[in-house]
Amino acid sequence: MLTAASVAPLAAMGSDAYLALAIAIGLLAGLIQLGLGVLRQGWVLNLLSQPVFAAFINAAALLICFSQLPALLGAAGPREPQLVDEALRILAQMAAPHLPTVALGVGALLALIALRRYVPRLPGVLAVVVACTALSALTGFEAGGGTVIGDLPALHPSLQIPTLPEWHLIAAMLPAAFVLAMVSFLEAASSAKLIAEKTGEPWNENQELIGQGLAKLGAAASGTLPTSASFSRSALNLANGARTGVASLVSALAVLLAALAVGPWLHHLPLAVLAAVILDAVGRLFQPAALIRAWRIDADDGLAASATFVATLAFAPNIQNGILTGLLLSLALLIWRSMKPRIALLGLHEDGTHRDLERFGLPHPHPHLVVLRFDGPLHFVNAARFREAVNWARTAQPDVRVVLVSAAGINAIDATGLDAVRREVANLASHGQQLAFCGLKKQVIDVLERDSLWADIAPHATYRHERQAIDALAPLADPPENL
Repeated sequence: MLTAASVAPLAAMGSDAYLALAIAIGLLAGLIQLGLGVLRQGWVLNLLSQPVFAAFINAAALLICFSQLPALLGAAGPREPQLVDEALRILAQMAAPHLPTVALGVGALLALIALRRYVPRLPGVLAVVVACTALSALTGFEAGGGTVIGDLPALHPSLQIPTLPEWHLIAAMLPAAFVLAMVSFLEAASSAKLIAEKTGEPWNENQELIGQGLAKLGAAASGTLPTSASFSRSALNLANGARTGVASLVSALAVLLAALAVGPWLHHLPLAVLAAVILDAVGRLFQPAALIRAWRIDADDGLAASATFVATLAFAPNIQNGILTGLLLSLALLIWRSMKPRIALLGLHEDGTHRDLERFGLPHPHPHLVVLRFDGPLHFVNAARFREAVNWARTAQPDVRVVLVSAAGINAIDATGLDAVRREVANLASHGQQLAFCGLKKQVIDVLERDSLWADIAPHATYRHERQAIDALAPLADPPENL
């Protein structure tokens, strides 16, 4: 689906140029995966969140199912590129349907569902395909106007170095190739992680990328479409006791022998039955509960997932734009959340810890000292938020002389964050106040020590926890008349 959607705007479907571009996009996706794996950069593909990926799979499943309706219902004729136009065309064709096609297609779909539900150990797809092919041959389905597979071209396997298209076409396909690499990796990763958990075997995402990249390069050298792993085949292998790669080699050999020997027997297989097989398999990928769950857990995830779902449908057939929309939106929301880390003023709880005084109704730990907790790394995205928080804290009660930052939640700091600290030290000093820190982590102290600022704040920045800091700073916080 991704390959077809990516290549369709660049060449006529079914043409030699179309096939060449489909092979080329697989080559590009393979090079991307292989490069990321060799450089041990597999984490890059984890930028796509699970809700966005689930929304894309849901939308793609709907589109794939919709694309099979013409074959299932016998709606002959050229397809419309836009989703709405294609729906109207199918409805118009249904005014005078080819009843044998509808009967075979719908009957095959119902049989597949029933066999899977009531006789799950029976190879339902094989049984239905054999039965429907025999029925088609015996009843003269093709002679009566039904559409069948027909004669398959002779198979002549060959290996060759694929020819890359012109540079402007490569540039046009690169975003789609990246999406193809990402989606195929994530789909494989989802099954690999699950199987690794069940078997206790380790799983290496970079090695997975290398394997998938080499598989796509092999497919391109064989003159065929991009390949990937399969959740269903992996699960089937596991269920049947497969433990090594030999199982996949045996499976591949069986497919090759079938392609060489079974082709002539498929002449009478109705396209409607193939459509039913695809609908039965892909329809199970449609799980709207994943979108509902995303909204229930986190509104940002729900928004990104919903946007991905809608965009994938809206941009069809260019469905790669849908997942790119979700990727960009989820990253934008991540940055937005980073800009607004949680801040709280702390008071001494009865359990001996310092907690959010507003939430628990606690007093400030000292009449002239305020404890501020900042939950998040201090970098260029939220440096302004830190300055706002410190200024809020220094006016949180009358005559504040010390603002103590509980910094256990600050796990990183950059140059902009360091500059924000410098500015607030100077700002509080201009008001006769002191900025202090407790709970600073080593990686943050390491950065501060590389700047002259550390020498100024170190006397009041090495406290390990709030209690130690408050005890040490209390004399500094008391007004002069109390000393």
